[in-house]
Amino acid sequence: MRLTRPTVLILSTNPAFAREIAARWPAEPNTPEFTVLEQNLFRGAAGNYDMAIADADSVERSTSLKQTLMAAGKPAILIHSEMPVERPLASYPPQRFFNSENSVVELSRQLAEGEEQVWPVIAGLVGREILRRCQADARAREAEALSASAQGEATLGRYIAEMRHNINNALTSVLGNAELLSHEPGLSASVLSQAETILNMALRLHEVFRRFASIEEELAVAARQSSKAPGKEIEARSAAAAR
Repeated sequence: MRLTRPTVLILSTNPAFAREIAARWPAEPNTPEFTVLEQNLFRGAAGNYDMAIADADSVERSTSLKQTLMAAGKPAILIHSEMPVERPLASYPPQRFFNSENSVVELSRQLAEGEEQVWPVIAGLVGREILRRCQADARAREAEALSASAQGEATLGRYIAEMRHNINNALTSVLGNAELLSHEPGLSASVLSQAETILNMALRLHEVFRRFASIEEELAVAARQSSKAPGKEIEARSAAAAR
C-alpha cells in the first residue's frame, strides 16, 4: 500500500517556531507537509491534517490550547515555553510520549544546560514516531476491514456452492416444464411468449451456476497446487544441497 505524505499543522504566531520545526524534522522519504496557522484561529475542528504541533508561548495559552487540541481528537504535540523539566529533554526517548491517537504530548523549550536548540529535534523525533504509529494503525484497520469483507464474501461463496445442486435441480424442473409449455398446442401468443421468457431466464441462471462450478473447481486446483509448492521447493533445495 502506497503511503500518502502526512500533513503536520503548526500552530504558532511566531514564524521562527514553524521554521525550526520544519528545518529540524528528521530526514525521511515520507517527510510530512507542513501547514502553519495562528493559534487563535484554531478552533479544534477535525481539519485535513494528521498531527498538530502547537506553540504554547504562555501559561494562559497552554491551558486553552491543550483543551482545544484534545477536543480535536487528533494526535498533537504541545510545546511549552514556561514548563520546567525534571531532567534533560534529550534523555526522553520518542516512544515515551505517545499513548494513543487522541493524546496530547507535552514538551518544554526550557532547556537544561548543554541542550541549546535541542527542542526542535526532540519534537521532530516524537512527531515522526507518532505519525508512524498512526500510519501503522491505519494500515491495520484497513487490513481488518479487507479481511472482514473477504470473510463475508467467502461465506456467501460457500453458501452458494452448497446450494448449487439444489438450485440446479429446481432450474432443471423449470426448464423442462417451460419447454413443455412452449410446445403445448392451443396456447395464446402471450402465454407462449411468457413461457419462452421463463425458458430463457432459466437457461441464463443455469449458465451462471455452471460458471460457479467452474470457478469452484479452479479454486480447488489452485489450493492443491499451493499446498504442494512448499514441498517441491524443499525437495529442490535438498537436491541442490546434495549436489
